[in-house]
Amino acid sequence: MRPPVQRYRNILDFALSSLLRRKGRNLALICVYTLVVFVLASLVFFVQALKREARELLVHAPDMVVQRMVAGRHDPMPAAQAEAIRAIRGVEEVQPRLWGYYYDPVYGGNLTLMATSDTALAADSVWIGQGVARTMRVQEGDMISLRGYAGLPTLFTVQKVLPEASELVSSDLILMSPRDVRSLFNLPEGLATDLAVTAGNPRELPTIAAKIVERFPDTRPILKSEILRTYEAIFDWRGGLMVVVFASAVLSFIIFAWDKATGLSAEERKEIGILKSIGWESADVLLLKFWEGAVVSLTAFLGGVLLAYAHVFFFSATLFEHALKGWSVLFPRYRLVPALDGYQLTVLFFLTVLPYTAATLVPIWRAATVDPDAAMRS
Repeated sequence: MRPPVQRYRNILDFALSSLLRRKGRNLALICVYTLVVFVLASLVFFVQALKREARELLVHAPDMVVQRMVAGRHDPMPAAQAEAIRAIRGVEEVQPRLWGYYYDPVYGGNLTLMATSDTALAADSVWIGQGVARTMRVQEGDMISLRGYAGLPTLFTVQKVLPEASELVSSDLILMSPRDVRSLFNLPEGLATDLAVTAGNPRELPTIAAKIVERFPDTRPILKSEILRTYEAIFDWRGGLMVVVFASAVLSFIIFAWDKATGLSAEERKEIGILKSIGWESADVLLLKFWEGAVVSLTAFLGGVLLAYAHVFFFSATLFEHALKGWSVLFPRYRLVPALDGYQLTVLFFLTVLPYTAATLVPIWRAATVDPDAAMRS
């Protein structure tokens, strides 16, 4: 009696030779299968990488942002409220912030203008993000023109282009002095866009937020955790939308796999009949077809995962980055940090290998129970 290990090895060798005899048909299946794995893996890798980047970037964000709401819209608020909020127990620091959106009709993009108290910023000068520099085609030392609330242009000197490492959050950013921000947006002294609140104990943030609303009913506190959940929900929604778009392709692949598995040729039926007539049991034939399917699915899975890894982490998911990042003129250019975990690979395995296995399970069982005489006569 053959040892179990040798028996399985012989069946695997026969499965590989069987696949090579029909290499054209199996190669077409592997190519389609790899494409499906590649698309789904790229979506999973890209969405998870963006969520990880968002978590790392928000580490340096304020614990809470307090905004004033008027008629359901965000409105400038008195900067003097910072002192009252700072007096709440558990609050360490409250910083009034000045910022706003500026639409540039020349380039058709929205810019984010923010005030900074950094003393390194010279008067009538700005620091700009990489996206702004690319779109306006400027570099350090050049001049840019921004129109104020009255429609009059104001010239600023580009003192610094922010580093590429910060492009994910600074691509559309222009930093300038508080005086210039107030002048462009016509913000009077004593008003701030919002307040950045830092708490000593993050677990006290819900209590602090409730006290702020109780003292200033027209305000809306936004916790850092809520911002993170919003980002994750947006990325999940966009990734899910792409999955729905490609669902038809996945369904077509399952139909294709079912047709491949059920469409046994006369040569394959004859081969199965010969194997059973020389002593192969149904379990052996079932194991043979299982190995054939495993070789195809694992080859496509590994190939698709490797291609998706290169696509996302080395080419920034160029095929569908616009659908997942959003639509904008000032797209940030950045390379995501390569990282994989067991959860992602497990999800991909269940999304790609199991459907193929389920689509071929019944046909494999039918092939294993073919009557030898009937198969050889056919």
